[in-house]
Amino acid sequence: MNIEVQQAALEDKTILRHLMELYANDLSEFDQCDVDAHGLFGYSRLDHYWTEPGRYPFLVRVEGKLAGLVLVRTLDESSHSLTHSIAEFFILRKYRHQGIGRIVAQRIFDMFPGQWSVAQMDSNRPAQVFWGKVISEYAQGDLHEIWLNDEEWKGPIQKFRTRATLVQGSENRA
Repeated sequence: MNIEVQQAALEDKTILRHLMELYANDLSEFDQCDVDAHGLFGYSRLDHYWTEPGRYPFLVRVEGKLAGLVLVRTLDESSHSLTHSIAEFFILRKYRHQGIGRIVAQRIFDMFPGQWSVAQMDSNRPAQVFWGKVISEYAQGDLHEIWLNDEEWKGPIQKFRTRATLVQGSENRA
């Protein structure tokens, strides 16, 4: 099966916006969000992925067909290290339960060597199961999980380091 993870160009923003609507629809089961007066969920930070450093948008294709998206952010959690984070991760239902999400996540982790932090909402049990398996397998059990329950976040966060080493920057992102 041919699975592509390609950094989205500015011309792809409309495609990402449409996929984000499908993702938000799926997520509404867990976050209880409603559509606006125009029937859209919207994603206010999408433009930031082309205007702010440390944000990376990706499209996922399976056999050349659109199958999902990944939004990666780089966080400055301390003055000594940067941490990469999955801001949003979506695979169309048609492509789920085939190992595609696991492959996409592993490729994304390898593209951004170093420290990672991946959070799931407390109410989104399927995401917790998915990320728990994927990260545990990827990190070979070498991860630290914390649970937050505060104003900013409620749910688990897995922290781990990639198995890939930094080799001449990050050419794999494009």
